[in-house]
Amino acid sequence: MKTMIKEILIFFLAFLVAAPAAFSSQQPQLAACYNSRLQEGLESCLFNLKLDKAAQRKKLSVALVDITDPDQPRLAAVNGDRMMYAASLPKIAILLGAFERIDRGEMKYDRETKELLTRMIRNSSNRAATEMLNRVGKTFLVELLQSPKYRLYDLENNGGLWVGKEYGKAGAFKRDPLANLSHGANAFQVARFYYLLETGQLVSPEMSREMKNILSKPAIQHKFVKGLKTRPEAEIYRKSGSWRQYHSDSALIEHEGRRYIAVALAEDSQGGEWLSRLIVQLDDLIQKLHS
Repeated sequence: MKTMIKEILIFFLAFLVAAPAAFSSQQPQLAACYNSRLQEGLESCLFNLKLDKAAQRKKLSVALVDITDPDQPRLAAVNGDRMMYAASLPKIAILLGAFERIDRGEMKYDRETKELLTRMIRNSSNRAATEMLNRVGKTFLVELLQSPKYRLYDLENNGGLWVGKEYGKAGAFKRDPLANLSHGANAFQVARFYYLLETGQLVSPEMSREMKNILSKPAIQHKFVKGLKTRPEAEIYRKSGSWRQYHSDSALIEHEGRRYIAVALAEDSQGGEWLSRLIVQLDDLIQKLHS
């Protein structure tokens, strides 16, 4: 455990040193909010679920952020900086790109656009995602993710969110420079996406609220959503991804007065079930920390 904590601290310190331009607001820099108690709890969850070995083999990465007080977030992660194939999860990047275009007056936020974005996120429509990607612009999106404004993909710190391929049969137009993935992510940067969203830093507070609304009411009932079915009072704002042995989920969850971000990416045929069981443990952990 000490070795894992040391690796986590080295990563977060490196991120702070290398990417100061990514943080211009008065909100805390998420990489500086590592919390040892939350970290110990996360690692215990993995051990209890017998998923610690998968994490050691780099087949599972997890990030957990307690944002019950968004001005004092608490962060924990296991393999949080590891790039993994994320399937449909990076559609959240296309969502961001669309609202950047809308905010600049380069795209209308009419009924058709809203319905297209909603299908892309809630139903994970590949057709909607491809159409929206082409409307946003492939080069525009790749540059936006790497821009100093967001640094959601950071070359100096193990990457992050990446969309380098349409969601269809066409080949990749630009794979990510570090892991050669067409649709990639690491858990830490996905968690940052949700933190920036919740604190109104994605495009603008108004646009962040609208994006959060689109992320609500998930239509696909698996992974995190399946795990939290026993807790129907929990509000889930979420995007997942699945392809062959790759399973990912990401969510902002509001439950019993607590708010937290959970992100998990797995490479295993049973990964979907892993995540269904994991989210229940993470929810319990967050509740316990505030009891």
